[in-house]
Amino acid sequence: MSLDQTKTQSSIATELFDLRPVRVSDKGLLSYYASDKRVALMTSRIPHPMPPGAIDAFIAQACCSDREEIVWVMDGLRTGLPECMGLISLKILDRGQSEIGYWVGPPHWNSGVARAAVKALLESNPLRNCTIFANVFQDNPASARVLTNAGFEYIGDAESFSVARNANVQTWTYLRKMGST
Repeated sequence: MSLDQTKTQSSIATELFDLRPVRVSDKGLLSYYASDKRVALMTSRIPHPMPPGAIDAFIAQACCSDREEIVWVMDGLRTGLPECMGLISLKILDRGQSEIGYWVGPPHWNSGVARAAVKALLESNPLRNCTIFANVFQDNPASARVLTNAGFEYIGDAESFSVARNANVQTWTYLRKMGST
């Protein structure tokens, strides 16, 4: 899929919240959650401590038209929940494939937010992917359960570098074949 097809990013509604494009006004809550060491340690790309300007750079990249990753905010404002509860993204690969990634702010852990976001993104399949990959750190079984409950199949072990840990971390790798698109 060419990046030209992804320039206009639509919102995706769930029962409790919307997945919508990142906005500059998200900076406060994104900074708050992403600066939490517990969040950073479970991701490959969030540094800890968070350096000055990192969230601004992230927002600028998420909003630019030549991005290689489409990012949605989990926005509960419509139903009385916080405006930003976490992020979910699709990193564009080749041949109709993407890699899904997500994180949820600690106040929303174990609330079903990640499960609902993954389910909504898969059902919408906004990039019309034929396959979506995912990987989670092996010390994050809750995230692995989100994937397996969404129909992802375990395909093996690997490792990924974690900026916050400054180390390679063992991962579980998953894939989900999407319906014909």
